[in-house]
Amino acid sequence: MKHRIVVLGAGYAGAFAAGNLTRRLSSADTEITVVNAEADFVERMRLHQLAAGQDLAFRKLADVFAGTGVRLRLARVTGVDPERRTVAVTGEDGDGELAYDTLLYALGSSVAHHGVPGVAEYAYDVAGRSSALRLRERLARLDEGSAVLVVGEGLTGIETATEFAESRPDLSVALAARGELGAWLSPKARRHLRKAFDRLGITVHEHTAIEAVEPTRAITGGVSGVGGLSIPADVTVWSAGFAVHPIAAASGLEVAETGQIVVDRTMRSVSHPDVYAAGDCAYAIGDNGRPLPMSCASAGFTNMQATAAIIARLTGAEVPTTGLKYHGNHISLGRRDAIFQMVDADVRSKSWYLGGRTAARLKAGVLKGAGWGIAHPTFGMPKRKHRLVTTPDRAGVRVAA
Repeated sequence: MKHRIVVLGAGYAGAFAAGNLTRRLSSADTEITVVNAEADFVERMRLHQLAAGQDLAFRKLADVFAGTGVRLRLARVTGVDPERRTVAVTGEDGDGELAYDTLLYALGSSVAHHGVPGVAEYAYDVAGRSSALRLRERLARLDEGSAVLVVGEGLTGIETATEFAESRPDLSVALAARGELGAWLSPKARRHLRKAFDRLGITVHEHTAIEAVEPTRAITGGVSGVGGLSIPADVTVWSAGFAVHPIAAASGLEVAETGQIVVDRTMRSVSHPDVYAAGDCAYAIGDNGRPLPMSCASAGFTNMQATAAIIARLTGAEVPTTGLKYHGNHISLGRRDAIFQMVDADVRSKSWYLGGRTAARLKAGVLKGAGWGIAHPTFGMPKRKHRLVTTPDRAGVRVAA
């Protein structure tokens, strides 16, 4: 019987992982299935562009995995039973169940509401394609001078605010930041960011916590402790963090307070050795001793480590460790400006940064490279693939060929 590998999610982590697994493992021994709710690969790093009205091409996952041997199941995951080693799904074909021998959990994340009243009812976000398209339709109906408030001073918030201000100069765009805008950047990069906001006419509300969202305004906790303020907002875009789906916690897998699956250095679940996690849903400790943040970069690090560990354990090889270290952050400031900020081992900004059109071209190259990688998941099928072995691994769990 073939070893059944099931990959949940076909985002940046899951799609790359499935391609690497089928590239390295013999189809005579393994059966790889990818489960994803959408038929297309969604470039999450570009969803703020989609919401701003730009036309993006989406790749069909059926085309992406055509000829690779990877099986695609279009369905939504509703549950995981790690004791029985099964996954419950629902889709156009109704409810179903998939059995696995090895599970790679890569379901990603969604927007975090943080329990703020009105966010679920009135706010928009760019955490998924459907929500980005909903925001796109709303923005298209806005009259000149309408107010758009972006909540959150992280990468998503900055990129969303600048994209909207550049694409829709007829709108009044503002950003609400709990702290100082760009406080985590180097001084020179921070000045570059502020100049970009001034150039684009974006109003910044610093040290401002949003305590409620209403149809035409956001209620704040005030500035420097003065409460009861109101910010006009015909549209509020919520980008104040991400949260994982509660499926992992409900399944009995060991999870952190965030709901992320707690994994060891090889991205293997500490409670269930047949389960691996990659991307936003993995609670992984980086080389600096701190949990990796939810980001595309983390998706790359963790999926490379997870696939390397799965392949090694199934083929009886030494389990390698891949680097879990950040080198810098790319921040788009519209289509013609960007910031590339280098960081040290503790993810503190170095004094050097790259900005302007050169940084924008670099960011465009990163996006293009990621898109190419998804379109070519196996990077060319190798002539030699690894066969599985039956051998006890270091955890004492036998791997069946």
